[in-house]
Amino acid sequence: MPDGFVYLKEYLPEARFEVRYATNHNFTGQVVEGYLSDNISLTKEAAQALKKASEDLKEQGYGILIYDAYRPKRAVDFFIEWGKQPEDYKTKDEFYPKFTKEYLFNNGYLARRSGHSRGSTVDLTLFYLDTGELVDMGSPYDFLDTISNHGTDKITEEQTRNRNILKEAMKRANFKELRTEWWHYTLINEPYPDTYFDFVVE
Repeated sequence: MPDGFVYLKEYLPEARFEVRYATNHNFTGQVVEGYLSDNISLTKEAAQALKKASEDLKEQGYGILIYDAYRPKRAVDFFIEWGKQPEDYKTKDEFYPKFTKEYLFNNGYLARRSGHSRGSTVDLTLFYLDTGELVDMGSPYDFLDTISNHGTDKITEEQTRNRNILKEAMKRANFKELRTEWWHYTLINEPYPDTYFDFVVE
């Protein structure tokens, strides 16, 4: 791992982790190339900001569950190759029931170059500290559909409020949201805005 990155499990011991791309429970149905373990990392600047958001949320009764952070460029290339393969329908119903693979890439749901590879983007959700239950965000993580967009009218007021709790805490910590994915946040002043890393997650 390059200098300037930190392991999130060490830096944020209070967080929970469910690194889907290190398993076959993701839209590809396979362990994603470049994920040799679930020991994910972020740039130190992004990790510090995420810790600030975590502390903010803790005061409100929430913990954070992290799905992904730094993502190797080879993983993005793996997604692109997956997109070229004939549809096998193994994961379509769970992750992208309404769209074709081509549509996902052409409409911003999957990127041919991912901000995750710059090391300052994180995918996360909230859980209640008192019960451990996940907070209802109106759609699951990596559900590639308009219902996962910020500002959608397809979810309840409570679900919208839950998304906004996460969004406001992340914005106070200097992250910006992605319009199409309620779980995706990037540090505004990211230290490597033009560098796409490719070291493996191990």
